[in-house]
Amino acid sequence: MELEPLLRPFRLRGLELPNRVVMAPMSRYACPGGVPGPDVAAYYARRATHGVGLIVTEGVAIDHPLAVDHPNAPRLFGADALTGWSGVIDAVRRAGGRIWPQLWHQGPMWNVESAQPGMFAPSLRPSGIWGPGDGTISIPLAGREAALPATGPASDSDIQDVIDAYGKAAATARRLGFDGVAIHGAHGYLIDSFLWSFTNQRDDRWGGDAERRAAFGAAVVRAVRAAVGPDLPICLRLSQFKMQDYRAVLADNPDDLGRLLRPLADAGVDLFDGSQRYFDTPIFAGSPLNLAGWMRRLTGLPAMAVGGVGLDKARGPARHIDDSQGAANNLPLLLDRMRAGEFDLIAVGRSLLNDPRWFERARHGEPFLPFDPANLQRLI
Repeated sequence: MELEPLLRPFRLRGLELPNRVVMAPMSRYACPGGVPGPDVAAYYARRATHGVGLIVTEGVAIDHPLAVDHPNAPRLFGADALTGWSGVIDAVRRAGGRIWPQLWHQGPMWNVESAQPGMFAPSLRPSGIWGPGDGTISIPLAGREAALPATGPASDSDIQDVIDAYGKAAATARRLGFDGVAIHGAHGYLIDSFLWSFTNQRDDRWGGDAERRAAFGAAVVRAVRAAVGPDLPICLRLSQFKMQDYRAVLADNPDDLGRLLRPLADAGVDLFDGSQRYFDTPIFAGSPLNLAGWMRRLTGLPAMAVGGVGLDKARGPARHIDDSQGAANNLPLLLDRMRAGEFDLIAVGRSLLNDPRWFERARHGEPFLPFDPANLQRLI
């Protein structure tokens, strides 16, 4: 198979990538107390050793009390955590790789998926709304029921505190030596909850029409840009679906999506990351383009696709991490889309969790390993 579209170098601001394959961010919950240890460093370095052009880490908590609920999710604050991340960066660099942290604030989804006992403070929400009560979800029903009661809306000072925390995390990432910064703005988490009209019903500078719903995300991007300077690239992940409802959409048509994207692009995004369950699924009628393809078309900026690379299509109900899929060689379909210029980079998730050598096998024409859902729970 001719993999040339995947093997071409790619430049983004001051960063040169050797190829177009990216390790997608995937939570591992393997950092006790928020501190990544040598096992986490080795886990990321293995993917770099086997040729992945860029590693985007699992979601990493910014320094805000309601950012991330799970005690074993990594943090980007605290002396021990920063020492751990220095070890991760060093290991990836020794393996010839490049690495970005994905900055994460769960917003309305705080303490819903993990449901940590004793964590009863209300989550941060634009308008106090969690989501629909009848959405298609893969989280425990009890988590949704507990989260559904409305809370107070985020105040201006609440919002500014979070923006400042993003900026602080980005400055820390630069100081530690990360090669860029990714921002999680998808899946119903905080930034997405400002973008989504269902959860953002404000009528001030942070909500209303599409441009104002994008204002919080744009402010975060500007804070990150100010912190990292002109050389480090900024990536922003967006999605149509939400953890609160897999049927939800961020935008019903290209015009609406463009109105959300333009303020984010103007704020300093270099790369849009379009998250969806399967990379070849069109998001609007009348066009085969996926989310990343529309992002690229509407903004003129580079875009990265993600979803189901190396796997067959899901057979079960909608889930964030679907274990109903088996290994499949869908590279020909992916390569056709990359040759057509639909998107610039491809992020690979579960296939790389299943096998650190997945991309090396693709380059050498070796058969892929059978997909083992148990590997999603192991740090191999």
